[in-house]
Amino acid sequence: MAQSTLWERVCADGLTTLAVMGMTKNTGKTVTLNHVMASAAQSAVALGVTSIGRDGEERDQVFSFPKPPVKVWPGTLVATARDTLVRAKVRTQVVCSTGLGSPMGEIVIVRALDAGDMEIAGASRSTDLIALIRQLKQCGCTLVILDGALGRSHHASPAIADGVILATGAAIGGGIPDVIRKTRDRLAILGIAQAPSDLVARCDAVFSSGGVGVWDRNGNVLLKEQIPTLTAASRLIALVDHGVGTIAVSGAVGRSLWRAVQALAEHNAQLTLVVADGTRLFVDQMDLTAFAQQGGTVAAYCGIRITAVTLNPFSPMGGHFEAREFLEAARSALPEYDVSDVVLAEI
Repeated sequence: MAQSTLWERVCADGLTTLAVMGMTKNTGKTVTLNHVMASAAQSAVALGVTSIGRDGEERDQVFSFPKPPVKVWPGTLVATARDTLVRAKVRTQVVCSTGLGSPMGEIVIVRALDAGDMEIAGASRSTDLIALIRQLKQCGCTLVILDGALGRSHHASPAIADGVILATGAAIGGGIPDVIRKTRDRLAILGIAQAPSDLVARCDAVFSSGGVGVWDRNGNVLLKEQIPTLTAASRLIALVDHGVGTIAVSGAVGRSLWRAVQALAEHNAQLTLVVADGTRLFVDQMDLTAFAQQGGTVAAYCGIRITAVTLNPFSPMGGHFEAREFLEAARSALPEYDVSDVVLAEI
């Protein structure tokens, strides 16, 4: 296989931890994962891989569609639950136990002795995932790939991954323009720009200790407490007449909290909301647009690096796009991103 532009981008970015996530099921995440792993093996990169949830099983656990297997290469280190090893179609050698549990047994790090298919089930909690990455690197991995799961994006956080590949495709539904629009909206949220250095410094304590921080337009503290973000809406609303200038939220921003921020923006011009990163923001692109029209700004304490976007023109639900037409349309609509179809790249 000739070296692909996607792999060249991964190498050029100097990544040590790479998250691969899908817009939804069947958008080609596993195919993208396999392409990157094959490229790493060809380049003799010491590779480790684990999964958020489970991947590599023969059939989709929701729709029962056949799934592409995860293909590992000799020397690849895999962090997976013990119960998955009995279904591995390669010989493996246990390198070490991790002490981390999962519904499918303790997670262990094994070395693949052959090229072939494996099912991978890793950690679901961020703290466990960070511990797995550290152990894989201690075992000699210079690149660790994190395989994402449906509905979870915390593995894309810059606290965990240096870069993110987003897989999108026809399975999202609609025509090519619809898929591209939905993908652009997701990228806009994930890729929220990092806050300026002075604002990052102001918010340091909130993101170090957790909770919520609020400052007025002169930088005076109005609120700084380790309160759950899920219940912080009422505390924010109480500050509506205090000249709020900046809000920092260390946890997830869901609908209730977002409505409170919008209400503050109606009465406080040029309000800035700082979130940990784009994975913590559970709103739509339309919400961000409306907030910007109010004069508000959303910034990230740590910005996410979108390494690339990959395309899957086929959907198991029926219907597909012409691959080159889809690729050309996506590259035209997303010029700021490295867009590729890894299957076309391998032809």
